Amino acid sequence: MTTADTLPAQETSSPYGVTPSRVLRSEWFKLRSLRSTRVTAATAVLLVLAVALLMGGTYESGGGDSDIDPVVLVLQGTLLSQICLAVLGILVTAGEYATGSIRATLTAVPARLPVLWAKAAVFTATAFTLSLSTALVVYPAAQVLLADTDKAGSLWDDGVLPALVGNSLGVTLIALVALGLGALLRSVPGALGVFIGGVVIVPEILGALPYEVAERALRYFPTQAAHALGSSTPLPGAASPGAALLALLLWAGGTLALAGALLKRRDV
Repeated sequence: MTTADTLPAQETSSPYGVTPSRVLRSEWFKLRSLRSTRVTAATAVLLVLAVALLMGGTYESGGGDSDIDPVVLVLQGTLLSQICLAVLGILVTAGEYATGSIRATLTAVPARLPVLWAKAAVFTATAFTLSLSTALVVYPAAQVLLADTDKAGSLWDDGVLPALVGNSLGVTLIALVALGLGALLRSVPGALGVFIGGVVIVPEILGALPYEVAERALRYFPTQAAHALGSSTPLPGAASPGAALLALLLWAGGTLALAGALLKRRDV
């Protein structure tokens, strides 16, 4: 009998076993320690703020923008910040393949899927917190400039807070689609190209088609669904908030599920 056989089980077991909480902490440390995270997050916030102040400072009552929902008007910069967060989502997954560090990650967590779920969870929490915090600061700031116009209001007006939360959910879920594409394609340029083409360009092409079925389907594409979530008043021709949220959840969940299935089957 060897010495190891005589030791109690608690002394021979490793204190560094893989657990969900440790995988989460590892992914959180990687995300917050990267310079790209700080730069991309700061850019996303500044874009939303700059566009909101521009819209607030140049808006005139009764002009061509008078029929636009006030939340939509103020948060026009979300369309730009959305791309920034999508790039960050792609870097979270495909970036590790580009640097080769994914080998060390999957060696430490051989089950593989916990890595993807941890990346998605940490990124979702970060993106949603950043987006919502930005919206809660930017909307009142823009309202200072809109005080004497027909778009004057506050956070406590009917539908405003749900619209700000919906806007943040939309941005986060679209960025989560990008994260899934990064895990699927394992290439930063490839995933970015598919995201821009599929999420940004294809809906514009479908919108130009003179077919009712294309118009109905377009309501449930990511960017259009997110737009419906971020309005304090119902948008004509858009999906209902519940249907839009469900569509975004299916887009993000489907992309991650496919990425998870391929992660288990393919070599690193």
